[in-house]
Amino acid sequence: QVHLVESGGDSVQTGGSLRLSCAFSGYVYSGYCMGWFRQAPGTEREGVAIIYIPAGGTYYADSVKGRFAISQDGAKNTLDLQMNSLNPEDTAMYYCVAKPGGCSSGFLRRPSRFDYWGQGTQVTVSS
Repeated sequence: QVHLVESGGDSVQTGGSLRLSCAFSGYVYSGYCMGWFRQAPGTEREGVAIIYIPAGGTYYADSVKGRFAISQDGAKNTLDLQMNSLNPEDTAMYYCVAKPGGCSSGFLRRPSRFDYWGQGTQVTVSS
């Protein structure tokens, strides 16, 4: 069983930055795909960024490329999402996710493939 707990959500103005963190426990070591999805009210869940552990291959949604960066700290068992140049379209609940097996860009469009989800952390960007 994998347990995921997000933190770091907040309210910021357009152009600001936030760093989300996901503390994970359980058997998450070699051969896991972990990442971040988000969901705004009235919309479907959207893949933001995913990373393959431990090789580190990363995949990003086109809407966040160049602004967001996903990283993993094996020593601390955390998964971080650095978000820069935020805009109101980034406003959403952000969820940490994990699944055993590999990663590819296609998984950004398949939230049902992720077995484990955190409770979410809210990001609000005002203009």
